[in-house]
Amino acid sequence: MTGYWPSQPRRVVVTGMGMLTALGNDVAATWRAMVAGQSGVTTIASFDPSRLDARIAGEVHDLDASHILDRKEVRRTDRYIQFGLVASRQAMDQAGLPARLEGDEAERTGVILGTGLGGVGTLVEGISINALRGPDRISPFLIPMGIPNVGAGQVAISFGMTGPNFTTVSACATGGHAIGEAFETIRRGDADTMLAGGSEAGIYEPLVGGFDSMRALSRRNDDPPGASRPFDKGRDGFVPGEGAGVVVLEELDHARARGAAILAELVGYGATADASHITLPAAGGIGAVKAARRALEKSGLAVEDIAHVNAHATSTPEGDRAELQAIRTIFGERAGDVTITANKSMIGHTLGAAGAIEAIVTIQTIRESCVPPTINLEQPDDAAAGLDIVTGQARSQDVEIALSNSFGFGGQNTALIFRRWLE
Repeated sequence: MTGYWPSQPRRVVVTGMGMLTALGNDVAATWRAMVAGQSGVTTIASFDPSRLDARIAGEVHDLDASHILDRKEVRRTDRYIQFGLVASRQAMDQAGLPARLEGDEAERTGVILGTGLGGVGTLVEGISINALRGPDRISPFLIPMGIPNVGAGQVAISFGMTGPNFTTVSACATGGHAIGEAFETIRRGDADTMLAGGSEAGIYEPLVGGFDSMRALSRRNDDPPGASRPFDKGRDGFVPGEGAGVVVLEELDHARARGAAILAELVGYGATADASHITLPAAGGIGAVKAARRALEKSGLAVEDIAHVNAHATSTPEGDRAELQAIRTIFGERAGDVTITANKSMIGHTLGAAGAIEAIVTIQTIRESCVPPTINLEQPDDAAAGLDIVTGQARSQDVEIALSNSFGFGGQNTALIFRRWLE
């Protein structure tokens, strides 16, 4: 068994990935569609959106969790938990992990599955039943299906991990925090393997209506595929999305000892707070700058080593502008040399899952030497002048080291740095 108190921080690698998005129900399908510049945004199909002013979303279709849950268990498991279970199993299968962990491996494996909203579908249904039929008709599964931490707990229950297990909840920075904190858990010796990521299923009328009441959402209902427009002058808000992203992180020697295929190395993680505003970013994106600089400090890399940025880029006017300024501040004179892409242009904003989904896309960019495009960028914001935002079609690029940004309501920021794995 690995020692619990390493004298030096341990190296952490990625050995498995799982994903569900509006573009596909695994990593391969989502990646193919992203490289092709396809949009998964459509008119909402899971309920009648006619009462809403914003009626579009990036929904997951054809969810199938029957290989993990039986029919009765599916009824007793919220959609966000099902997403997390399916993505976790995909990641475990790629990593070559067994159906269920046992013994020392179980004790040295943990789960951090984040969510921004938790089981809101269950809560919406329960509150409606309470209002219409009374509290004695509320399901006894309302709480375990609705609270945010049960997704991480259910992954462990299903697959046997008995190591560190909890949930990060930091709005749109959630997935980045989950992966970053799992990285730190392994670095300090509290686990050898961690499943980490985010899961979100929030496409319900009260939630979409709540975001729209803030004037945060796009109302481009007549053009769903063109609605999410990061960095474009015509952007009018984000498009809500749903999905999940999970990675298997391992201590390097542990992965080598079991012959695992290493997909990439996670070398840096930074987390900061703006301490500024509940929804708007701090002026100049200074919190994002500090998070990236902290991640660079931990990685031992220089800013000149970064070749690519997977941007948070939600398609909100102030958020996009602040991130562009942050990129200029981070990279200085070479800001125009770094390629930038915005995945939310194709799948919408998956909230608590976004940071994890985009981390996986960043890893794929490194592995495939290919940067997916930012679609719908027809008239770049003036703040983007001179920056190399990949648009129109995917671009071949040899990316060795890349930065993935995630920022959340409340002013919470994360930065993850991934490096190509070379023996």
